[in-house]
Amino acid sequence: MSDLHIRSATPPDIDGVLRFWREAAKGTSVSDDHDGVTRLVTRDPDALLLAEREGLLVGTVIAGFDGWRCHLYRLAVHPDHRRQGIGSALLAAAEERFVDLGGRRGDAMVLDHNEQAHHAWRAAGYAPQPQWRRWVKHLLD
Repeated sequence: MSDLHIRSATPPDIDGVLRFWREAAKGTSVSDDHDGVTRLVTRDPDALLLAEREGLLVGTVIAGFDGWRCHLYRLAVHPDHRRQGIGSALLAAAEERFVDLGGRRGDAMVLDHNEQAHHAWRAAGYAPQPQWRRWVKHLLD
């Protein structure tokens, strides 16, 4: 995995990340647009981690920390590069970030119907918390 480079995203990466998510990630969020990702990168410049191989974007994860909880979003690996340890490397970098910031537990947003993701998260040591459900309210129409 020595040819894999993990770094924080910068504003010039945003359009490429959005294209990457359309190909490599399942589902979308209300914030999956240029303005939403720009706010993320501006507010927390180290939250969006990119995995690159030979200059090509092959994976992402958002490692958001609000000062209390550690949240993982958008773990995505390009379909042509899966099962090569990229997701594990991204999660290791995210978890290291959380520990450095004083975080004590990570949680991940995983689509109910994404069985492939369920296997990946379980392999990384994560498990669903059946006593919790996510409640949401869209703040803008």
